[in-house]
Amino acid sequence: MKASMEKKDYTAVHTETGSVTVDGQPALRIVKKDKIELPDENTYAKLNGLQFHNGIIEAKLLSRLLPDVPSHARGFLGLVFRASEDDSEFESFYVRPTNSRGCNDPVRKSHGCQYFSYPGYTFSYFREFGITKYEAPIDLALDEWFTIKAIIQDERGEFYLNGSDTPVLVVEDMKHGKGGHGSVGFFVDIGTEGFVSELRVTCTD
Repeated sequence: MKASMEKKDYTAVHTETGSVTVDGQPALRIVKKDKIELPDENTYAKLNGLQFHNGIIEAKLLSRLLPDVPSHARGFLGLVFRASEDDSEFESFYVRPTNSRGCNDPVRKSHGCQYFSYPGYTFSYFREFGITKYEAPIDLALDEWFTIKAIIQDERGEFYLNGSDTPVLVVEDMKHGKGGHGSVGFFVDIGTEGFVSELRVTCTD
């Protein structure tokens, strides 16, 4: 199914959404609204009326930094899937464009994209315990359209950028396990102005 980009078709969770036009394309704008200080929290917009378990999620997105962002803002933008009705659980994959093209710090570049699982399994949790397998480098930049494709099967997720045949990240052990069901949407974090012009979801069960 090809999803709508209309504000009315999404539930904003600690975010603010709007229907806009960017580069001549209808798009959904998403920014973090509430003052949630911790990263990797439930700050997203989710598509109404969808229950997703396994399948393929494809989206076209663009990330910008808002004015006067803090120094640790990275343009955080990505997917949410299997989001529970009460927003207490979900899985996510997002990118950090400022840690990519043009970044000369090799440590930052290694943190180009991130899988996390809410609640509890945040990037800070993984780093605290020296767990590196949920991040990888990418080749993206701010203020340019890019595509994400996620192939989800039980507890496994494969994540692709810009039509590549090689995943940038493969997660074998998603933290909510193989039984999770829920909606699909778009994650943003501090300092990000996110835009989405396309969303296609193919459910395989």
